[in-house]
Amino acid sequence: MPSKKGKKKGSLSSNRSQNSVNSRPVSTVSAVSYNRESVQLGGQQYGRSFFDLILKYLLIGDSEVGKSSLVLRFSDNNFRENFVSTIGIDFKIKTVELQGKKIKLQIWDTAGQERFHTITTSYYRGAMGIMLVYDITQEKTFDNIAKWLRNIQEHANEDVEKMLLGNKCDMEDKRMISKERGENIARENGIKFLETSAKANVNVEKAFMTLAEDILKKYPQKDPASGTSGNIKPTGDDGSQSRKCC
Repeated sequence: MPSKKGKKKGSLSSNRSQNSVNSRPVSTVSAVSYNRESVQLGGQQYGRSFFDLILKYLLIGDSEVGKSSLVLRFSDNNFRENFVSTIGIDFKIKTVELQGKKIKLQIWDTAGQERFHTITTSYYRGAMGIMLVYDITQEKTFDNIAKWLRNIQEHANEDVEKMLLGNKCDMEDKRMISKERGENIARENGIKFLETSAKANVNVEKAFMTLAEDILKKYPQKDPASGTSGNIKPTGDDGSQSRKCC
């Protein structure tokens, strides 16, 4: 009997980077059907009651600024000294609790190398939140912020929430970019700013959760079934303002 090689519809994996070349832009609606009794994400099956919302995040920035390390720290509370550069696109899932709702974060980690530009920009559209990351010890990664902001303007939804992260703030002795410079460019572009360290676990959870809070403020009751939003679907009543990571 021939083996089945086709992919299951709606099935996503964090280990599909090499197969991303022919992928179409992904949105949470195309990845998840709320009319089914269950959905499959990251190779795991979840019932409809497992979460209330899905938010799609995208991390962009130059290669080796620590995007993958930030994702790993937030999703698994782990850090690796030697991290292999992302090839194309990588993917993680994190379930959090915010405002009385269980929220599933789809976190897409993009390669920073120019040769992957065509692949990675196809993932901008549909993202509800984009984190632009630079390395405080590398001047060039800061200079390229303008380029990444142009990419957002050209390829992302107009109303996407953005956050600028100055990563590796634990390396104070090698700092080349002052915190004030990061704050200034963020202010000029009307986006929030934090300095982070995946290694020392500084402001990592705060960054991801703040972005989720800002998205919920912008889209408090929008429903993709009604055509008002393609990436967020509240299904329950508003709860208390509690916040907890799982």
